[in-house]
Formats: sequence, structure tokens, C-alpha cells
Amino acid sequence: QVQLVESGGGLVQAGDSLRLSCAASGRTSSTYTMGWFRQAPGKEREFVAVIIRSGGLINYADSVKGRFTISRDNAKNSVYLQMNNLKPEDTAVYYCAAKSGVISYTSGQYDYWGQGTQVTVSS
Repeated sequence: QVQLVESGGGLVQAGDSLRLSCAASGRTSSTYTMGWFRQAPGKEREFVAVIIRSGGLINYADSVKGRFTISRDNAKNSVYLQMNNLKPEDTAVYYCAAKSGVISYTSGQYDYWGQGTQVTVSS
């Protein structure tokens, strides 16, 4: 089992930055591929960013490329999402997720999820 706890959300204005953190604990959590997803009210959960165990492969949704940066610190069992130049359309609950095996951009293929952290961007 892997437990994930997100933090760092909040209410910001358009153009501001936030850094989300995801603390992982449990069995070999540092070996998992880690992803960030988000879900806005009335919408399906969508992929935001993913990073493999070594950090050697990273990918982003087109909507956040150039603004968001995913990183991980395996020594601290943590994953981060640096979000710059935030836009109102980034408003959502952000979830950290973990999976074993190959990289995936599909939420259904992730095994473990955090409780989510709210990000609200005002215009």
C-alpha cells in the first residue's frame, strides 16, 4: 500500500504561482511512476503531468506545458508540481497519484490516490 497526501493548494490571482507537494509513504513508494491529475466542477478528472521513478521521463498536458513543472525527490518520497502563470481555467482539485509499471496518462491506470488539494485562481 502507498499513502499519498497533497498540500500547497490555495486561492491565488491569475498570473500567480503555487507549488503543490505530494508526500508518499508505504511500501517502495519511491519506485512508482507519479502523476498529477485535476478535476474541475462538472468535469472529468484530467491528466496534468507525470514523472517516472528516475525522473528521466516527464510529460505534461498541452494546457500546462511551459507553465507547470513536475519534479520528485525520492530521498524524501515526495513529488512536486510547480505551477506558474496560473489561469482561472486551472481552478480544480489537484490529485497526486501513483502507479507501478509503464507510464500512463489515464487516471484509471493509477493504483493509489491522495485526497486532493483545491487550487482556485481568480481573474
